[in-house]
Amino acid sequence: MTEIESLTALAQHLSGGKSLANVILQGLELQAQGEALLRSDLTGTVFLGCHLDPRTLQTVIERGAMVFPPFSGLPYSPYRGALYTPEELYAGFDPAHPESYADTPDARVYAHWNSRGGAHPPSILETLAQRLHDHAITDALEEVLVHQGQPRRVVAIMGGHSMLRGQPDYRAVAALARALARLGFFLVSGGGPGAMEATHVGVWFAGRSDAELDAALEVLARAPGYKHPEWLARAFEVRATWPLLDAHRELSDSLGIPTWLYGHEPPNPFATRIAKYFANSVREEGLLTIAKGGVVYSPGSAGTVQEVFQDACQNHYNTVGVISPMIFLGRDFWTTTRPVYPLLAHLAQGHEYARHLLLTDSQEEIIQALVRFNQELDARRVAG
Repeated sequence: MTEIESLTALAQHLSGGKSLANVILQGLELQAQGEALLRSDLTGTVFLGCHLDPRTLQTVIERGAMVFPPFSGLPYSPYRGALYTPEELYAGFDPAHPESYADTPDARVYAHWNSRGGAHPPSILETLAQRLHDHAITDALEEVLVHQGQPRRVVAIMGGHSMLRGQPDYRAVAALARALARLGFFLVSGGGPGAMEATHVGVWFAGRSDAELDAALEVLARAPGYKHPEWLARAFEVRATWPLLDAHRELSDSLGIPTWLYGHEPPNPFATRIAKYFANSVREEGLLTIAKGGVVYSPGSAGTVQEVFQDACQNHYNTVGVISPMIFLGRDFWTTTRPVYPLLAHLAQGHEYARHLLLTDSQEEIIQALVRFNQELDARRVAG
């Protein structure tokens, strides 16, 4: 079915003489479009959270349309038609007054989520609104994963939220992400601080020099962790000092996938697209599922280890149709500090994904492995 998610798209659709039969209209203010709507065939038309005047609402239902009514009193739209951007989530934030974050849409949604029971809201209407919102985010996400008619080469970088700006690991992740973006990979992360932020910082600077990246990292290091009161302000200082140039926007496009379950961690301001979920389970599984081009694991703790074995399960049983690389950055960390790799290598024995495991300290080895795998994946897609 055709989906229409803006008034501009609706006007273009109708001006071309097309019918609205079996068309989905999502999250639109349609009080002024009543006459135009009623001139069209509405058989099988679906209105998701659209605002209609009372006469039009009654008529479209009588003529066979399905109407999902809008919710009232929510600081978010359950029927949104696009992913978030940092500009939307951080609207109203003033870097000179870090406390102004509390007045941003992101903070207001988190406050609402907490006030309604957090992960266990007692209201069935609240849970319904959250599920519809997350469904809408997934729908918008699927559209982003296709670029110019072709699937993107999606690579995820995982790692700990407590990785501090200024640490060598943070610099290494940023450098790796920048190198991969320059090769045409679409980088995704869990959309939060630490290693996740480093991923998007690297992509943000894909069109800039080493000296510019190093200078930006020095600015960020003045507020090392997300609990520092100036953590977000320093990020916005970097964004303002080294803004995305029009020539670099496609090169520096990246996706963060955070959750309001961890709403105390602000979403990544360097990800150009943000798929923020209420349900962390949907977010975690979805993040690993879309990373068909491979997953790189930088140092992390329990959350990263959980992602390792979720990814391993997908590969072990080939549940997503592609067995993709699992690459571990940091030999000592993944064999001694968090000795996950030996267990995973043992688990993978006799399975296809054993040949896609890599333990390394080398950025170049990672790049070579991902390029080789994705070239093979592209060839299989072309062949059939």
